[in-house]
Amino acid sequence: MIKDIIVGVSGSIAAYKAIEIVNQLTKKGRNVQVVMTSVATKFVSPLAFQTISKNPVFIEMFEKSKEPLHISLAERAGLILLAPATANIIGKLANGICDDLLTNIVIATKAKVLLAPAMNENMYQNAIVQENIKRLQKRGYQFISPVYGDLACGKKGEGHLASVETIVEAVVSSL
Repeated sequence: MIKDIIVGVSGSIAAYKAIEIVNQLTKKGRNVQVVMTSVATKFVSPLAFQTISKNPVFIEMFEKSKEPLHISLAERAGLILLAPATANIIGKLANGICDDLLTNIVIATKAKVLLAPAMNENMYQNAIVQENIKRLQKRGYQFISPVYGDLACGKKGEGHLASVETIVEAVVSSL
């Protein structure tokens, strides 16, 4: 049985690239379910993801559902991709903090989890962020490293989200 790919979108300017990631995965015949943090909705509209994925987009922990939403989504997942993965969401997961739908799904799943970080270079290179990444890697989480490129602050540096093609390729090869 082919399970869903859950694409978790956290609050970063790079969230707009997640639309193309979902589009490419859908074109490859995958059923993609998008879960957004509330901050991510400030950058991109849930309607864009709903239109591309042909599925409802989940944001709130307590949306109407026949069963606990975070558990049902976690069990349906064949793979979870967090793109973009902010320093905030990486820190929450590394420390077991589950205060929104997305973090609850990730903590509840037995599926493979891929994270594609995107943030300012100073944030990405911060010792705390690097320790959180290592902590998650030790627990089996896999990372699609950011690249050197344009950052939202107007500078260039390490922290630019990996290319859509690289991320989609990583997802497909992980399935």
